[in-house]
Amino acid sequence: MSEKRKDKKGRILRTGESQRPDGRYAYKYIDASGKPQFVYSWRLEPGDRLPQGKRDGPSLREKEKQIKRDLEDGINPRGGEMTVMELVRKYLRQRPPVKSNTVHVREFVLQVLERTGFGTKRIDRIRQSDAKEFLVQLQDHGRPDGTGYNHGSVQAVVKILRPAFKMAVNDDLVRKNPFDFRTTDAVTNDSSTRQALTPAQERAYLAFVKADPHYSMYYDALYILFHTGMRISEFAGLTVSDIDMERRKITVDHQLQYDKKTGHYISDTKTVSGKREIPMTPDVYDCFRRLIAARPMPKVAQIVDGRCGFFYLGRDGMPLTGADWAGRFQNIWAKFSREYDGQMPKVTAHVCRHTFCSNMAKGGMNPKALQYIMGHANVSVTLDTYTHVGFKDAEAEMLRVVNAE
Repeated sequence: MSEKRKDKKGRILRTGESQRPDGRYAYKYIDASGKPQFVYSWRLEPGDRLPQGKRDGPSLREKEKQIKRDLEDGINPRGGEMTVMELVRKYLRQRPPVKSNTVHVREFVLQVLERTGFGTKRIDRIRQSDAKEFLVQLQDHGRPDGTGYNHGSVQAVVKILRPAFKMAVNDDLVRKNPFDFRTTDAVTNDSSTRQALTPAQERAYLAFVKADPHYSMYYDALYILFHTGMRISEFAGLTVSDIDMERRKITVDHQLQYDKKTGHYISDTKTVSGKREIPMTPDVYDCFRRLIAARPMPKVAQIVDGRCGFFYLGRDGMPLTGADWAGRFQNIWAKFSREYDGQMPKVTAHVCRHTFCSNMAKGGMNPKALQYIMGHANVSVTLDTYTHVGFKDAEAEMLRVVNAE
């Protein structure tokens, strides 16, 4: 009968365990692929004293316990040595081609991971508390100048890290997804609340624009946005050929975008459901009739990806983009707010869209019809995000139901 191996303290070593001449312990095991692997520690048991000057870490038997558990569950202990950056890059390589804006977001996330050092961490050593602390640091002082990122930027990071770690779980590289929690459990949602205008506020705003000697040129565009629910990029990309005056409908099947590298370009709608035909009310029909009659006719037609006949052009002759419209909304608001005494949410193109959806919902439009007009993939987005109901709305609805009984 062979004598069992012991360490320098006389303790019996288990199968696979050994102690080297320098005192360090080793454990040999066979990984999921059948290859021999080794792990090391300066301590055999958790209660052992760490030799002076040596780096601390889990004891050998703590490591053994985790390795055995991982092997039983089919998790590859060596796969966890992958870094966060390596994991994210692997995840992104498997994603389908994306639009220019999404490419910029991915580049931003990779830069954040590299600059903060979080990307160099091993994925098997990140716990949920580490993930939450990382997000808090991003919001508090994550920028290069020491200021923090807003909630939207932090959320952009989470939207890549969460599915990347889910892939690692599915590949049996880690046991749990450390980003499997609500972002608001760690950081504050500092995004401004989306508000819709009341009918009185909308009338006051449009009346101001219509009467203003300079901004009246944008009245028809703003009226259309308030009464169709189109995204500003969809409206910016409209051409004469997209407007069917005979059938009184607007075909939305693309949007106008701009990139500093490529310039103006046409892209698909935000979602597949974004492709739709929007009916024109009589007032919207009149707006388009005026726009078509007054449409600028440059000597050389500006063509963007085969499309021409845009309604609003800039000084360079190119169609106005969403960013161009944002500047115009800002200028109109600056002048309007100086002259308007009442309290009103800041008017942007997105507020026009919110207002339309809220008005239609409050007016009793069928939710599925409203979902179609808004171009939402899910009706919950239509009802939960873009509709705003207050006390007066609830009161009016209750009285309507009671009076109908």
